[in-house]
Amino acid sequence: MTETITGEVIHVVGPAELDEAELVAELAALAESRYVLVCREGGKPGWLERLWSFLRRDPIEPVTIVADDAVEEGAELTATIRKTDVPGVYEAVDVR
Repeated sequence: MTETITGEVIHVVGPAELDEAELVAELAALAESRYVLVCREGGKPGWLERLWSFLRRDPIEPVTIVADDAVEEGAELTATIRKTDVPGVYEAVDVR
């Protein structure tokens, strides 16, 4: 089953950096020769959204996506994803 999310890429781990990234074993196996994208779901929040989140003590939760293609940090993406066995980690079916 797939779903679509929109988010801002806040960190990218490339295939060459996977050994240095200290990933959990399941994520490292899933990401072998692929990119790990850490995203802020919902896109880049404005200053008012960040302030409101801070005041409510409701942090913005990251989403981890394993993808075949690189995406620049700070870029917004829309991805069709499917769940993996690793909690909070998704596999990209399509990234736009």
